[in-house]
Amino acid sequence: MNVTKSAISRQIKALEDELGIRLFIREKNGVQLTAAAQDLFAEISSSFSRWSLTIRTITTDKPEETVTLACTEAFATLWLMPRMADFSNRFPGITVNYLIPEKVGDYRNAEVDLFVRPANGAWPNENSEPLYDDFIYPVCGLAFAEEYRDSESSPIWQLPLLHLDWTAPNWPRWQDFLQAKSISYQGLRGQRFAKYTVLLAAAEANQGLALGWDAMVRPLIDQGKLVRFSDLSLPDPIGFCLAWSDKKPLSHAAKSFQSWLREQARPSS
Repeated sequence: MNVTKSAISRQIKALEDELGIRLFIREKNGVQLTAAAQDLFAEISSSFSRWSLTIRTITTDKPEETVTLACTEAFATLWLMPRMADFSNRFPGITVNYLIPEKVGDYRNAEVDLFVRPANGAWPNENSEPLYDDFIYPVCGLAFAEEYRDSESSPIWQLPLLHLDWTAPNWPRWQDFLQAKSISYQGLRGQRFAKYTVLLAAAEANQGLALGWDAMVRPLIDQGKLVRFSDLSLPDPIGFCLAWSDKKPLSHAAKSFQSWLREQARPSS
């Protein structure tokens, strides 16, 4: 059935009139759910999830346990995936599904159980806690390090730098890093990237110098794919937090995954 945009708009308007609340914020690039609409969707989604679980429980001998995690692509690829074999071995009956949002606001999907998101501020109807502390330093490929590390004539800001165009939040860029270390500069050379994983691949391929978050690049350094370029470092001013909705009770699977994430994030003794 072909439903026009105007028909959908009329139905939304009729629903808003009946409920007496706004459900959408209309913007140039589309619409966003209001806080009231997010709460309503969370309650409805939670109810459907409980009904679905009940149906699976009464129709199968051993119901499937699933948990849905939302996180950044970089976190999933660099921090989480190398650890997931441990979770699978310890919790073979739990399936983890992944949502990788393009925007920070998309983390508030009511179908998600847990969020690992940037720890810049808090959202309503959410519980959150810091996941781990991190620090930042320059990294590069082996050949790049051999060519430039001993060069005293070229300060770090004159080297080919790899820049990430963060969409959100405002994690440090090269200019922020240099300013924090009181290093004067006059324009920064280098390529620009939209994905952190691609930027690190370019660094590994000796295309330039990247800012590395230790929790993400440490495995690559241990594998000999990247090296730390200098002793300069900066505490991560934002970091990640583990969050979940206070409107949606966590399932047994979600609680198990939550505890495992906390355990993995604890510093090694």
